[in-house]
Amino acid sequence: MEMARVFVGIDVSKSVLDVHARPCNRREQFDNGPSGWSALGAWLCTLSVERIVLEASGGYERGATRALTKQGHSVCVVNPRRVRDFARASGYLAKTDRIDAAVLAHFAQVFDLPVARRPDDAQAKLAQYAALRDTLVAHKTRLSNQLGLLDDPDLRPVLEDLVKTLEAKLAELDRLIRRCIQDKADLSLRYEQLTSVPGIGPVAAISVMAFLPELGRISRRAIAALVGLAPFARDSGTMRGQRTIAGGRPSVRRALFMASLSATRFNPLIRTFYERLVKAGTTKKKAIIACARKLITILNAMVRDGKNWQAKQTA
Repeated sequence: MEMARVFVGIDVSKSVLDVHARPCNRREQFDNGPSGWSALGAWLCTLSVERIVLEASGGYERGATRALTKQGHSVCVVNPRRVRDFARASGYLAKTDRIDAAVLAHFAQVFDLPVARRPDDAQAKLAQYAALRDTLVAHKTRLSNQLGLLDDPDLRPVLEDLVKTLEAKLAELDRLIRRCIQDKADLSLRYEQLTSVPGIGPVAAISVMAFLPELGRISRRAIAALVGLAPFARDSGTMRGQRTIAGGRPSVRRALFMASLSATRFNPLIRTFYERLVKAGTTKKKAIIACARKLITILNAMVRDGKNWQAKQTA
């Protein structure tokens, strides 16, 4: 007799994985580390696992996701807000790690979710480097802003030293990122492809490469929604609400917004598009967001077709 399909939810914390299997309602807990991932894999082998769902947990889920994917499981990483809305709608009002794991298992059973790609070591390394770079840049910005407001002469050298240290570490990290890209032929080709677009500089290209592995594999509407650049309707009855963007991947969206500012000056296609929107009455900020959306659809088409930027590029 065929075994029943099992759906697994894993609630991730810094040190522990709470696991729930549905519909057999088996529960277990494992360490969130190499030995725990191995033990979890052995435990899952006793079940006929159809799908495993984890929430994005600030990076704590990455190790388990890579390990489970390498073991051959179908693993899906989902937005915590979406799962929380599902929990409320399903009547899960209490919230504990065990309950969250059960909710994730139920979520896995109800929805047909996109599966995480088998991890590539170079891609995973680039993502870690890029995430650390974003963190260091944010720290440097905060300290620089604080330095501009500081009027205590004794504290100024302390902050100046910290800013110089962060600048040195950023320079070192940029060298590591360049080496990571150069050492992998497909990453090097992708970098050249993305930076061939006027307005897409090194920072934007690295953010897209590191945090958007789906680029070129899904539709233009799906990629815009994934980044958080797709406008959502707010209509009800005769009321027509303002379209807004929401969700997505903030790091990529920020990088594309900044790239769009440059593209409106140096990219003929984007500049013409931007000027047409502004002339039609669109605010400048909304026009820049629209340009960012157009940029990501262009990049998606380029990667899909394996082409570099062309002067008469269309998305």
